[in-house]
Amino acid sequence: MASSLAPKPFFSSSLYSDPSCNKGSLLENFPRSFQVKKELNLEGRWVLSAKQFRLHCSGHKDMDVSASVLADSVTECSTELDVEEQAPSISTLLVNIDSKFDPYGAMSTPLYQTATFKQPSATENGPFDYTRSGNPTRDVLERLLAKLEKADQAFCFTSGMAALSAVTHLVGTGQEIVAGDDIYGGSDRLLSQITPKSGVVVKRVDTSDLAKVEAVVGPKTKLVWLESPTNPRQQIADIRRIAEMAHAFGALLLVDNSIMSPVLSQPLELGADIVMHSATKFIAGHSDVMAGVLAAKGESLAKELYFLQNAVGSGLAPFDCWICLRGIRTMALRVEKQQENALKIAEFLSSHPLVKKVNYAGLPGHPGRDLHYSQAKGAGSVLSFLTGSLALSKHVVETTKYFSITVSFGSVKSLISMPCFMSHASIPSAVREGRGLTEDLVRISVGIEDVNDLIADLENALITGPS
Repeated sequence: MASSLAPKPFFSSSLYSDPSCNKGSLLENFPRSFQVKKELNLEGRWVLSAKQFRLHCSGHKDMDVSASVLADSVTECSTELDVEEQAPSISTLLVNIDSKFDPYGAMSTPLYQTATFKQPSATENGPFDYTRSGNPTRDVLERLLAKLEKADQAFCFTSGMAALSAVTHLVGTGQEIVAGDDIYGGSDRLLSQITPKSGVVVKRVDTSDLAKVEAVVGPKTKLVWLESPTNPRQQIADIRRIAEMAHAFGALLLVDNSIMSPVLSQPLELGADIVMHSATKFIAGHSDVMAGVLAAKGESLAKELYFLQNAVGSGLAPFDCWICLRGIRTMALRVEKQQENALKIAEFLSSHPLVKKVNYAGLPGHPGRDLHYSQAKGAGSVLSFLTGSLALSKHVVETTKYFSITVSFGSVKSLISMPCFMSHASIPSAVREGRGLTEDLVRISVGIEDVNDLIADLENALITGPS
């Protein structure tokens, strides 16, 4: 009985032949890095797995094996062997983090806590020399994030704001950034108080209104910057259409995807050029590290971003990368549970007589709901609501037991805040009011607690408040 449960071995498989191959090459002639599972899938086809191999056909093709390249190349040499490689789900990718540089097979990615690396000689460089420029631990995290976002490359920064600041360096004096008017307060501060000092013109627009976006994007536009859903009002932007508008003038589209996480949305597939994450939020997930991510489409753009990361010295430290790698393994589970809880809380709040309005893209009455679900897999776990009374909102925030009063979102712990006094306090009050950010607005980041406890907590806070 025990033998039947033993792992099935890999083996170098049997002959396949084709006139274009050299005398019927054998799979067993492939280098050791090429392995064939001795298993058939449900359709009775062989499943191959490999890193690199050389096909012994005329031309001796040296290849980096991806699903498409492997299938195309083997098809050239064989009509008898079908090759399939099913892409793993995000949850599987997150658990099976590959640390290729580790010779010992450590289950946890090793922490290379070093500033410098010894070089092979005075005139030769090894793969790493100085941690500011690159580190094996950071490399594992960046490669994983690139896979999740389906990007050419990803880069980890000391914070989300450091990542966003790097992107602004792509825009020169006299060029324009067109940015959403309902975005994170720190981003707003960067765009309104720092970026213009470099001679960059920053224009703000309601990105949920395509006509307004089209009216402001033009020949001088170098970068379009948006969030969808926005933080904190949950407005939805048509990422595909805005990407087309930006690209028509040769501009880049940056999407701050922090509120969604890579689990729920991949904006690069919708036409974005750069995706940014505050990895402090859902990626790390435990409010124990600050980190930012840029994922880029296109080799040229990726090179520019790496140059900035290295030149400015804003790459994420090895230990912080290690913390992110530890947290990211459970991201899919966390996001699923948080979103499940958030929908129930949004439904509860939307039916409560003391709540005037709930902003959450998952509710049927949300004006951008259909658009949102056409470009994302879910509505996430951040929502906001209005009570119509500053006193009541303040009471709710201060009375809840299970919601911690703090900025940020995406933690396993439920959080609550009043944006006008916290995350968006740097925006002048008149500007906030003009954008619909009223002082009674309450933002919630829903955690993984029992949702019934969270709802009871909110109910108690609402009904005990000032009338």
